[in-house]
Amino acid sequence: MSLFLFLLVVQAVVAAALVGVILMQRSEGGGLGIGGSPSGMMSARGAADFLSRSTRWLAILFVVLSIALAALAASTSNGGVSVESTLDRSAPVAPAPAQPAPVPPADDPLADLTQ
Repeated sequence: MSLFLFLLVVQAVVAAALVGVILMQRSEGGGLGIGGSPSGMMSARGAADFLSRSTRWLAILFVVLSIALAALAASTSNGGVSVESTLDRSAPVAPAPAQPAPVPPADDPLADLTQ
Protein backbone atom coordinates (compact mmCIF):
# COMPACT_ATOMS: atom_id res chain seq x y z
CA MET A 1 0.00 0.00 0.00
CA SER A 2 2.88 2.38 0.65
CA LEU A 3 4.21 1.81 -2.89
CA PHE A 4 0.79 2.73 -4.27
CA LEU A 5 0.71 5.91 -2.18
CA PHE A 6 4.25 6.83 -3.21
CA LEU A 7 3.47 6.36 -6.93
CA LEU A 8 0.27 8.34 -6.51
CA VAL A 9 2.18 11.29 -5.01
CA VAL A 10 4.80 11.07 -7.78
CA GLN A 11 2.04 11.08 -10.39
CA ALA A 12 0.45 14.16 -8.81
CA VAL A 13 3.80 15.98 -8.94
CA VAL A 14 4.34 14.92 -12.57
CA ALA A 15 0.82 16.07 -13.47
CA ALA A 16 1.40 19.47 -11.86
CA ALA A 17 4.74 19.83 -13.66
CA LEU A 18 3.12 18.82 -16.94
CA VAL A 19 0.42 21.46 -16.54
CA GLY A 20 3.04 24.09 -15.70
CA VAL A 21 5.23 23.22 -18.68
CA ILE A 22 2.27 23.25 -21.04
CA LEU A 23 1.07 26.63 -19.76
CA MET A 24 4.54 28.17 -20.22
CA GLN A 25 4.55 27.40 -23.93
CA ARG A 26 3.27 29.84 -26.48
CA SER A 27 0.18 28.86 -28.35
CA GLU A 28 1.98 29.40 -31.69
CA GLY A 29 4.72 26.99 -30.66
CA GLY A 30 7.20 29.80 -30.10
CA GLY A 31 8.17 28.62 -26.65
CA LEU A 32 8.77 30.79 -23.62
CA GLY A 33 9.91 33.77 -25.67
CA ILE A 34 12.37 35.18 -23.18
CA GLY A 35 15.17 37.43 -24.31
CA GLY A 36 18.85 36.66 -24.35
CA SER A 37 21.52 35.61 -26.79
CA PRO A 38 20.29 34.40 -30.17
CA SER A 39 21.97 31.04 -29.67
CA GLY A 40 22.11 28.72 -26.71
CA MET A 41 19.70 27.44 -24.12
CA MET A 42 18.13 30.75 -23.12
CA SER A 43 17.15 31.87 -26.61
CA ALA A 44 13.52 31.67 -27.69
CA ARG A 45 14.22 28.62 -29.81
CA GLY A 46 16.26 26.94 -27.07
CA ALA A 47 13.49 27.51 -24.53
CA ALA A 48 10.91 26.13 -26.96
CA ASP A 49 13.01 23.03 -27.55
CA PHE A 50 13.49 22.54 -23.82
CA LEU A 51 9.77 22.94 -23.11
CA SER A 52 8.86 20.59 -25.96
CA ARG A 53 11.24 17.91 -24.71
CA SER A 54 10.06 18.40 -21.13
CA THR A 55 6.43 18.08 -22.20
CA ARG A 56 7.16 14.88 -24.12
CA TRP A 57 9.05 13.20 -21.27
CA LEU A 58 6.59 14.30 -18.59
CA ALA A 59 3.69 12.99 -20.69
CA ILE A 60 5.46 9.63 -21.18
CA LEU A 61 6.18 9.44 -17.44
CA PHE A 62 2.55 10.29 -16.65
CA VAL A 63 1.23 7.50 -18.89
CA VAL A 64 3.71 4.95 -17.50
CA LEU A 65 2.76 5.89 -13.93
CA SER A 66 -0.94 5.62 -14.80
CA ILE A 67 -0.46 2.11 -16.17
CA ALA A 68 1.64 1.09 -13.16
CA LEU A 69 -0.93 2.46 -10.71
CA ALA A 70 -3.78 0.69 -12.53
CA ALA A 71 -1.88 -2.62 -12.50
CA LEU A 72 -0.99 -2.21 -8.84
CA ALA A 73 -4.57 -1.36 -7.90
CA ALA A 74 -5.93 -4.34 -9.84
CA SER A 75 -3.51 -6.76 -8.22
CA THR A 76 -4.13 -5.56 -4.66
CA SER A 77 -7.91 -5.14 -4.85
CA ASN A 78 -8.57 -8.72 -6.01
CA GLY A 79 -6.72 -10.28 -3.12
CA GLY A 80 -6.51 -13.66 -4.85
CA VAL A 81 -10.27 -14.22 -4.70
CA SER A 82 -11.82 -15.53 -7.89
CA VAL A 83 -15.07 -14.23 -9.27
CA GLU A 84 -18.00 -16.56 -8.65
CA SER A 85 -19.59 -17.48 -11.97
CA THR A 86 -22.55 -19.51 -10.69
CA LEU A 87 -25.67 -18.26 -9.01
CA ASP A 88 -26.67 -19.66 -5.64
CA ARG A 89 -30.42 -20.12 -6.02
CA SER A 90 -31.12 -21.32 -2.50
CA ALA A 91 -32.55 -18.60 -0.29
CA PRO A 92 -31.88 -18.60 3.44
CA VAL A 93 -34.88 -19.57 5.52
CA ALA A 94 -36.05 -16.91 7.94
CA PRO A 95 -36.68 -18.10 11.51
CA ALA A 96 -40.31 -18.32 12.56
CA PRO A 97 -41.50 -15.52 14.85
CA ALA A 98 -41.64 -16.51 18.50
CA GLN A 99 -44.89 -14.69 19.22
CA PRO A 100 -47.74 -13.69 16.91
CA ALA A 101 -48.02 -10.05 15.92
CA PRO A 102 -50.28 -7.99 18.20
CA VAL A 103 -53.80 -7.37 16.89
CA PRO A 104 -54.97 -3.75 17.08
CA PRO A 105 -58.17 -3.06 19.00
CA ALA A 106 -61.39 -2.89 16.98
CA ASP A 107 -62.11 0.72 17.96
CA ASP A 108 -58.80 1.94 16.43
CA PRO A 109 -59.63 4.08 13.29
CA LEU A 110 -56.22 3.27 11.73
CA ALA A 111 -56.63 -0.49 12.13
CA ASP A 112 -57.97 -0.92 8.57
CA LEU A 113 -55.08 1.09 7.06
CA THR A 114 -52.27 -0.95 8.60
CA GLN A 115 -53.52 -4.38 7.49
